[in-house]
Amino acid sequence: MASLNIACPETTEYGPDFGKYIHLTPEGDVPAFLETQLGELLGLLGGLSESESLVRHPPYTWSIKQVVGHMTDCERIFGYRVLRIARNDATPLTSFDENTFMQFADFDRWPLVELAAEFEFVRRSHLQLLRHLDPGAWLRRGVVGGHPMTVRAMVFVIGGHAKHHLDILHKRLANR
Repeated sequence: MASLNIACPETTEYGPDFGKYIHLTPEGDVPAFLETQLGELLGLLGGLSESESLVRHPPYTWSIKQVVGHMTDCERIFGYRVLRIARNDATPLTSFDENTFMQFADFDRWPLVELAAEFEFVRRSHLQLLRHLDPGAWLRRGVVGGHPMTVRAMVFVIGGHAKHHLDILHKRLANR
């Protein structure tokens, strides 16, 4: 993928709840950052046993498998938002409750290798989408959860959300 230099979104490009994720993504070649995160996650999970992936490390309430499943669910939703806004769809997009999603997905029953592969497929599909966006698409605006959102801001959210969970996974798996 050719290098894309992307500036950090301005606060008028996203709702206040997204700022915590946007600030975790560095300016610059954000797609390259997303690619690096993919390798980081796969590396973290690569040597993890099924039993280790089921552990809930206090104070966290989700297993490692559940975290990966959650990351994949969010990746899908965020990528869908990027697509809709990039294609200039003016339909407002709603928020979602990740805890409700978790109640209806039994990620602990899935093999960890499959959860990791699924995240990889979804992330790679988003990298392909970003590769083909025209320059004007990055600043297109839509509405997410009642707030304005640009494609650029949503891509920063994708990176920041993953970084948030990768940081936690590093803490949880530091002593293994």
